Amino acid sequence: MTPYPFTAIVGLPELRQALLLAAVHPGIGGVLIRGEKGTAKSTMVRALASLLPPVDRVAGCRFGCDPAATDPACPDGPHTGPITARRGPAALVELPVGATEDRVVGTLDIQRVLSAGVKAYEPGLLAAAHRGLLYVDEVNLLPDHLVDLLLDAAAMGRAHVERDGVSVSHAARFLLVGTMNPEEGEPRPQLLDRFGLVVSVTAPTQVADRAEVVRRRLAYEADPAAFAARWRSADDDLAQRVRVARSALPAVTLPDAEIDRIARICLAYQVDGLRADIVMARAAVALAAWRDLPAVSAAEVADAARLALPHRRRRDPLDPPGADAQRLDEVLRDECPDDDPDPAPPPPGRPAPPDGTPPTRADGPPPQAADGGGDGRDGEGHDGQEGARRDGREGQSRAGREGADRDDDSTAGSATAPAAAGPAYRPRTLRLPGLGDGGTPGRRSVAHADRGRLVGDTAPTGRAPALHLPATVRATASRGGRRIVPADLRQARFVGTEANLILFVVDASGSMAARHRMSVVKTAVLSLLRDAYHRRDRVGMITFRGTGADLVLPPTSSHEVAVTRLAQLRTGGRTPIAAGLRAAATTVAAERRRDPRRRPLVLLVTDGRATAGPDPTTLVPLLAGTPMVVLDCEAGPVRLGLARRLAAGFTAQWLPLAALSAAGSQVHDRRRAA
Repeated sequence: MTPYPFTAIVGLPELRQALLLAAVHPGIGGVLIRGEKGTAKSTMVRALASLLPPVDRVAGCRFGCDPAATDPACPDGPHTGPITARRGPAALVELPVGATEDRVVGTLDIQRVLSAGVKAYEPGLLAAAHRGLLYVDEVNLLPDHLVDLLLDAAAMGRAHVERDGVSVSHAARFLLVGTMNPEEGEPRPQLLDRFGLVVSVTAPTQVADRAEVVRRRLAYEADPAAFAARWRSADDDLAQRVRVARSALPAVTLPDAEIDRIARICLAYQVDGLRADIVMARAAVALAAWRDLPAVSAAEVADAARLALPHRRRRDPLDPPGADAQRLDEVLRDECPDDDPDPAPPPPGRPAPPDGTPPTRADGPPPQAADGGGDGRDGEGHDGQEGARRDGREGQSRAGREGADRDDDSTAGSATAPAAAGPAYRPRTLRLPGLGDGGTPGRRSVAHADRGRLVGDTAPTGRAPALHLPATVRATASRGGRRIVPADLRQARFVGTEANLILFVVDASGSMAARHRMSVVKTAVLSLLRDAYHRRDRVGMITFRGTGADLVLPPTSSHEVAVTRLAQLRTGGRTPIAAGLRAAATTVAAERRRDPRRRPLVLLVTDGRATAGPDPTTLVPLLAGTPMVVLDCEAGPVRLGLARRLAAGFTAQWLPLAALSAAGSQVHDRRRAA
């Protein structure tokens, strides 16, 4: 199908510039595109491939060797003697989230093994993407074992394969472009750092822009070829400009003063490592080449910083959105005081850029617009930020200001002033019992898996879900056979770790608000949220107070939304623990229908003083088989032990709030042993 033209996409100037800079200087390290669903992320990436310069390849080489500089270790080499070159477009390879490891790195060529009896290697997607573009949609959902493969290839520029009796190494240098929806969680920090530039996009907010998106999309769907022909001239001009800028790179000068400026900016922004400095330098040089300038200036350094630094700051992963951009603006104002937010005019004699190209300058946050077409898959999902933007400035309640640990009917339905959480800490590790069946990959629970790290093979116990072909071939060869029979079949064995559902059920009653107890509770929950973020868990949050319970956060992978909801938590009223547990049972049942293999862990945060509704222990059948932890928030010299008795009724793990931290749990365990 004819791809959507790059220059026909409405708006998105910052994203255009990031993608074109990566095309001009592949050493920048690729682009990560963050944005809500339906913002033309996939459309623009696929359109970029047509703008990349054509590539010369050695004819017959499956690994895309450059005829001018062949790879001495190419598995299809050595390429000696007269070399026939074949010119073609740069490759666009898409890595799906559900890809298997052997499809990514390659595997044993079974056809040649069976037909010729020789051990041969069949290249994977990394080989196909060499000297081209590797596109990963929903990169934040990529399984960890595939992330490891990408990290190795991106770091070394080569792919190393050691599996199935095959040892192969081949070149794998590619432009890595990933897209993601922040509502579905963040990618691993190591993978995030491999992306040279990061851009956030949103849907257009102006009526004229949205209407133009619709017009162009409908015209494209009616006649893709005719629509592409209308924009072919602009696309060709932009592709020529990419080639000219790439050829001008060696002539661009990066003065020592600007290198010092880059180092000062990175130090002031508190980035991790030195990759940020190098990426900024490369992006600034690419910007100067794109703008037809002989040397890099402070303007190019500032523009490069806005694309290369926001995702590299040493920060708490649960910091509120926007904190990084605000800090970066402060740093750039100090280091680039002459930076003018208005676009600079093009140099004398330079032709005006074709329609749809990025502006000459990218200072400040540009208005974002989108094609809205995408690939048709962005129409589903939920707005995880919807409730987070609700106004939380309700009047203060008398609950929590009385100083007594008691519930007050007069405060039901009201809200106290928000209690700020203290600095989070490393919490005690909470593990689910037993061995999982291998749901969504994570880092908390070891589990059997249908995919993951291959650890061996075994005879199938039924219909083999994943056939281990090399082991099957070896079994056939060991008995001297030339045809595979059922007794030769071998099933692949995988081991992975799975992500769990962590459902917080938080007591927000008046007794919890008293004596600043809620600030301690928020600190504990914040620490557990950070732990869930690192372990790739989904999180949900239920609060109960007054006479009922609310699902304030449906299960999601967006931990930033959970932090926002926690900060806006309302308190006051009686303690309907039964209502909270009933809501938890309903939520767990719904999630089990949605993903039967994801195991839930219910964290009940309460002081145990059920003053409204039925006895919570009557709900034991509803949560049967669901692991539960009761975090006991009762404090003071006189304690009733209600939360502990509640934990015993549910056969749940009981944990005092003070023992939740890793350090505090060690002290608590020593006291209990004494």
